[in-house]
Amino acid sequence: MTEMNMLQAINSALDTAMAENERVLCFGEDVGVFGGVFRATSNLQQKYGKARCFNTPLVEQGIIGFANGLAAQGSVPVAEIQFADYIFPAFDQIVNESAKFRYRSGNLFNVGGLTIRAPYGGGIAGGLYHSQSPEAYFAHTPGLKIVVPRNPHQAKGLLLGAIHDPNPTLFFEPKRLYRASVGDVPDEDYRLPLGEAEVIKEGTDITLLGWGAQMEVIQQAVELAEKEGISCEVIDLRTILPWDVETVANSVLKTGRLVVTHEAPLTGGFAGEIAATIQDRCFLYLESPIARVTGMDTPFPLVLEKEHLPNHLKVYEAIRASVEF
Repeated sequence: MTEMNMLQAINSALDTAMAENERVLCFGEDVGVFGGVFRATSNLQQKYGKARCFNTPLVEQGIIGFANGLAAQGSVPVAEIQFADYIFPAFDQIVNESAKFRYRSGNLFNVGGLTIRAPYGGGIAGGLYHSQSPEAYFAHTPGLKIVVPRNPHQAKGLLLGAIHDPNPTLFFEPKRLYRASVGDVPDEDYRLPLGEAEVIKEGTDITLLGWGAQMEVIQQAVELAEKEGISCEVIDLRTILPWDVETVANSVLKTGRLVVTHEAPLTGGFAGEIAATIQDRCFLYLESPIARVTGMDTPFPLVLEKEHLPNHLKVYEAIRASVEF
């Protein structure tokens, strides 16, 4: 075990994957000698050479189109989109090529080796174009997997799991935790399963569900709630697509209440999909309406970032409202 922040854990995962398999390639904007805008790829070019870790032009559609071609020919590309906000020029390549490659050929060819990394979310005063959470746009696309880690240990294990998974995977990294989240991480290769949520804390009165940076927010809210005797069950979804319906449903069958929180806006956010599915599965067991605590339905603000984000106080108020319903 080595104590690492999330950036170091991601770098360790990339290093581990590249050391084990010479077909693993790492590329994106400024990822070479510079090590990426956040330094997630530091020293990889120096260690593995310019043929395996290299800069691309500033063209996201080209980055993913190039990655699709490499994956189709048997390479294992790990493509970086510098900010998740900039992934939209590559939307067509991801949803119409990456996601459908295997299906359209009856699995005669595929791009299953593809992993796309992108830092997402607010908390760094990034304003309009460096703060968005676009996971729900891609969750509507069969053929992709979507993964979001909450801490360094999860980041390395889930990223290695994504790289080795035989499906194209979007790996969204909560950038406000890059240096803020620190923990012990195994030095060797280990892989956490995709598609499985994790029950972080068991409870009996209410289920709290989130992913990525919101897990820290949930924990702060739980500390307030438990001072009032409210027993909270906490689940990290970890994988948005496919999401672990069974784990969440079983928890809600026990607690009778659910609060889902994410940074993305309310309308069309993935919490709506979760709420619809859980009310279908658990309707007769619900003690109160399923609550969503999310970002506002506005462009991401700069000056009013704190007001926009779903903080621990908003989650705490949702817990109280649900229990007191």
